Amino acid sequence: MLTSFALSFGTVPISFITTGIIVYIFSLMYQFRFFTMPTNQWWAWVILFFGDDLSYYWYHRLSHQIRFLWASHMVHHSSEKFTLSSGLRVPWTSNITGTFLFWAWMPLIGIEPAMVIVMKSASVIYQFWVHTETIKKLPKWFEAVFNTPSHHRVHHSSNVEYLDKNHAGTLIIWDKIFGTFQEEIFKPKYGLTNDIKSFNPFVIAFHEWKNIFRDLKKSRNIKDRLRYFFKPPGWSHDGTTKTTRQLQSELKAGKTRRDMISFNNII
Repeated sequence: MLTSFALSFGTVPISFITTGIIVYIFSLMYQFRFFTMPTNQWWAWVILFFGDDLSYYWYHRLSHQIRFLWASHMVHHSSEKFTLSSGLRVPWTSNITGTFLFWAWMPLIGIEPAMVIVMKSASVIYQFWVHTETIKKLPKWFEAVFNTPSHHRVHHSSNVEYLDKNHAGTLIIWDKIFGTFQEEIFKPKYGLTNDIKSFNPFVIAFHEWKNIFRDLKKSRNIKDRLRYFFKPPGWSHDGTTKTTRQLQSELKAGKTRRDMISFNNII
């Protein structure tokens, strides 16, 4: 818990600077907008809500599939406990890597930068309460539409079956539409596939960046070095580590073999 609070407080001076830069960039882009969205019309806020949530989904999904984005996002998954305090584990390097660009299309369609920031903040507030094991299941209609503690427990799991699932911010519908939804079917094991085993916030904040530069040193060519930045976490030029897709394929193949053996034994 103390580590989570330290990581959260550590973002304050960084966010003070980066948020100002982001607002400035969005404001420049707003000058070249194709349309103008009125701030006093309900339908503009509806468009903003869905646009923000869809942007968050793709930012979140790609943060699990592109290693230099994962180097920041990994911090949020580092806790081996799943509590409200673990929701405070936020990366220090996220905005520096340009993740705000996932929302950059909004000023271009005429949404004022201030509206974008307000909606992003509301999304963060919503996501805080889903970090809990206390709430088991909510009404079916709510579970079907919204991100819930049950859905988010799956997302924070290090079990192979659950890896890279349920990237929702507020709405779980995006995961169902784009094929990344996974129902909670057993109690998850939280944390990373290889846990950091440290409560030092500086170690956690820069852990994966350190690993990336370690892998760059052993790379044989520029192509492999680029792959260590842009390929999914777990990719390696010599196959010594595995990606989520590889791990899940092996798990599926293993289950298929076991099912065939069981079937043959029955026959």
